[in-house]
Amino acid sequence: MPAALKNRDVLLALIVAALIIGVGVRAPVFLTADSLTNMLTDTSFLFMLALAQMAVILTRGIDLSTAANLALTGMMVTLAARSATWLPIPGVLALSIGLGAALGAANGLLIAAVGIPPIVVTLGTLSIFRGLIFILSGGAWLTSKDMSPAFLAFPHSSIFGVPVLVIIPVLVAGGFWLLMTQTPFGRSIYAVGGNPVAARYCGIDVARTQFLVYTLAGAIAGLSGFLWVSRLGVAFTDIAPGYELTVIAACVIGGVSIAGGIGTVRGALLGALFLGVVVNALPVINVSPFWQMLISGAVILAAVIVNARAERRAGKLILPEARRAA
Repeated sequence: MPAALKNRDVLLALIVAALIIGVGVRAPVFLTADSLTNMLTDTSFLFMLALAQMAVILTRGIDLSTAANLALTGMMVTLAARSATWLPIPGVLALSIGLGAALGAANGLLIAAVGIPPIVVTLGTLSIFRGLIFILSGGAWLTSKDMSPAFLAFPHSSIFGVPVLVIIPVLVAGGFWLLMTQTPFGRSIYAVGGNPVAARYCGIDVARTQFLVYTLAGAIAGLSGFLWVSRLGVAFTDIAPGYELTVIAACVIGGVSIAGGIGTVRGALLGALFLGVVVNALPVINVSPFWQMLISGAVILAAVIVNARAERRAGKLILPEARRAA
């Protein structure tokens, strides 16, 4: 086997390409420019949230409140924009990122300072955030009638012919690549996930790293919340139900180890792209929703098995094979 094919990311990229071509042969409309652009814009949220979740998982954590943060931030931003009609789109973007970061910081504070396990904290805040949406909105839906034309138009706009929902994930991905590969903070994330005790002995502030990672994940969720609500023109309690599981699945498929310390920006993006292709391709070839769930579940399980085998290390041989056989 060629050395390149032993690289997980190369194999995943080839699988994605083969899947796109295979679906295109069955349904040529899937390979049109409009169809591929729609697939990328539909997957834009998954790209960004997978990167944020990757950073969390690298520290041996998990964020189950991602989708709830997205939904709550989307509702709060919509309410704020409806009241402050003078607020420009850059201000709305800054507000959504700030609100999301504050919600993520709450997770980080409970995990890093209080020492509560991440799965417990984020499972609790998932319910809290969803409940707050109902309280803030009074159980009502906010629709396009409650949003300004500029608010609704932003996610559908383009710059030099490139959709904003493609540009923003590219910028986020570039930022994450720089953060994870070119900064001390990025290296500390890997160190904390690889061996938190050793990281502490090396002078890395583990609690600070955890706090900042969850804050960053919240900021990305907040940004996604504004884009999600403005794109669909509706904000309500049950936006993106269960989407946090899809985000985690994208990370696992992309080779991010749930045990922490292993994962790349490229892998997380490929995992998100794979799921994006599956979600968009299966309906095109008339696969029923139930088969879609089965296929997605099988792919996730296969990815976990592959990850587990890749991370397994052979034990040290104490005796030569001949003596053991004797």
